[in-house]
Amino acid sequence: MKALHIGLSGINAIDNPGPGIAVARSLKEDRELGARIFGLAYDALEPGIYMDWIVDRAFIMPYPSGDGAAYLERLGYLQREHGLDFLIPNFDAELPFYVKHAEGLAGRGIRTFLPTMEQYRLRGKDRLDEVAERMGIKLPRTRVVNSLEQFYEAIKELGLPVMVKGAFYKAYRAHTTAEATHHFHDLVAEWGYPVIVQQVVSGEEFNVIGLGDGEGGSLGLVGIKKISVTALGKIWTGVTIKHQAMLEAAERFIREYRWRGPFELECMARNGDIFLIEVNPRFPAWAYFATGVGVNLPARMVRRALGRDVPPAPDYAAGKLFVRYTYELVTDMDKFQKAITRGEIP
Repeated sequence: MKALHIGLSGINAIDNPGPGIAVARSLKEDRELGARIFGLAYDALEPGIYMDWIVDRAFIMPYPSGDGAAYLERLGYLQREHGLDFLIPNFDAELPFYVKHAEGLAGRGIRTFLPTMEQYRLRGKDRLDEVAERMGIKLPRTRVVNSLEQFYEAIKELGLPVMVKGAFYKAYRAHTTAEATHHFHDLVAEWGYPVIVQQVVSGEEFNVIGLGDGEGGSLGLVGIKKISVTALGKIWTGVTIKHQAMLEAAERFIREYRWRGPFELECMARNGDIFLIEVNPRFPAWAYFATGVGVNLPARMVRRALGRDVPPAPDYAAGKLFVRYTYELVTDMDKFQKAITRGEIP
């Protein structure tokens, strides 16, 4: 069978890891796919470039900014010279570009499996009240503000501490009004309005990874409970759980929005209530945890997109432990030099 060349980003396996290596490991484990992984990197020091037992070839990419012409040209080169068949963007910031150009890429023979632009916009924190309601769960008390005056009114109404969030990126916990104001100004300077002010909800942190088929059906779900996180808030250890209400809410999310592609729901459980904190429209960095317990969502996604056989969504066992670890890789300096000078490592 002809090798399937799959390009994916997010191979920055650092202290704030992207999902790329987890997705690549998952694809490699489905041997029937015959996947050869093209790692798409933005920096020559992304560790995935040098992990040649997972990433078969690595390429330095321009940022998909502006009209994306340089990025499209680079993708065209990869297809002409190396036979690129499928693309999996693993960064939120890449998704609008890929969604916009999905049809054009498909015309070139490069397939994707992505949410629509309207689905992508659901991740905006100013849309989460609607999403939570349709999922049948709660949202922490939230105010969307467009001025400093409204911001102070929101703090007074919600009480301290609060979470101060950009509409799409970044979130800060603030214990004083001065601290909250500092974060407010930083977010406005970087992202503009609106800014979201949200009640802090304590409880158990639950996450769900899932995959929608685009027609309202689920291609698989796995729920986890965070046990420990890094200073950057990234999961370090976790355990699989079967929180029925949370899994049912995830299924409603897929059904209500006819979600297409991967997603992660970040939730908080307290006193029998589930609060929606975040919707991520892509695979999370812990995606291999699901594969490790028998639910290989990246492989199932590629199979679905290419019209290959996709077995019924498998179940998984509760009580399986996930532990992230660090690892030192020793390689030749010439690989780094090739990444810098040639923009690719064979």
